Amino acid sequence: MTTIEHRLQHEDSEVRRIAVLDLADEADEDDAHLFIAALRDSSAEVRAAAARALEFFESDAAVTGLVELLDDEEADVRAAAAQSLSELKDPQSARLLAPHAAHPQAFVRFAILRALRELRAPESIAPALAALEDADAIVRREAVAVLGYLKHVPALPALTGLATADPDPEVRRAAAGALGLASDASVLSALVAALIDPAWQVREEAATTLGKLRLPQAGEQLVAALQDSYWQVALRAARSLGRLRSPAAVPALLPLLAHAIANLRRETALALGEIGDSAALPALRSAAQDPDPEVRKAVRLALEQIR
Repeated sequence: MTTIEHRLQHEDSEVRRIAVLDLADEADEDDAHLFIAALRDSSAEVRAAAARALEFFESDAAVTGLVELLDDEEADVRAAAAQSLSELKDPQSARLLAPHAAHPQAFVRFAILRALRELRAPESIAPALAALEDADAIVRREAVAVLGYLKHVPALPALTGLATADPDPEVRRAAAGALGLASDASVLSALVAALIDPAWQVREEAATTLGKLRLPQAGEQLVAALQDSYWQVALRAARSLGRLRSPAAVPALLPLLAHAIANLRRETALALGEIGDSAALPALRSAAQDPDPEVRKAVRLALEQIR
């Protein structure tokens, strides 16, 4: 038995915790079983340290042990286990996670779905679809993310409903982002509705997704979004209008070259360059003296594109 193994069995929990940390510094796969054993330590600090260390190991035993800690009595332990599970990379681990997506505890359901999201495994589809109707908003949000990562087009009807009607703004925001899977009429309708959502984060996400889908039918609504009271929404709308390359948007974009927010001025210049309409040249030449160097750089690029 090595010195560290002796320390892992010491009666003082602080000695055991430091032993786990020292062992983690070596990060040797042959020691994974020691971390797994430490997950059952009587000390919460030791369990949390072992859970964090298992972020670097992926085996059935490690995954199973971490899942068991998701409903630990101590919040720090639960958080450490959830974080390590979110770092899993092997899609084969999904078979061990998916059965726990219906756990009675909302935090467990959330953590399982967050871990499944990164794995992009087919086994994640059924539990994620079921979780779209979960009573807890953080669970619904993660379910949306799972289906978005998997690009699961059959989920679009449910996602369009969530984007416009879910009571939680973070769920609506996530759903608006996930609607980039396809560009049918229902998606366009949901995203246009999301552009006037009460929460600016939802409006921002909707503007972003419309640009990704390059839907020319949304041009008028994106132009209106340039006047949003939140500059973050206007910025995303400007970026999306650049992607649409519609000259009709130029008159609405030009005033934003004088906006107080430099990031928005920069994005506006880039959008005008993408659109490529010579009508923007006079305003861009004036903006070439902008006090912000990043804006000036964007203006130079736009001028070169239009020329």
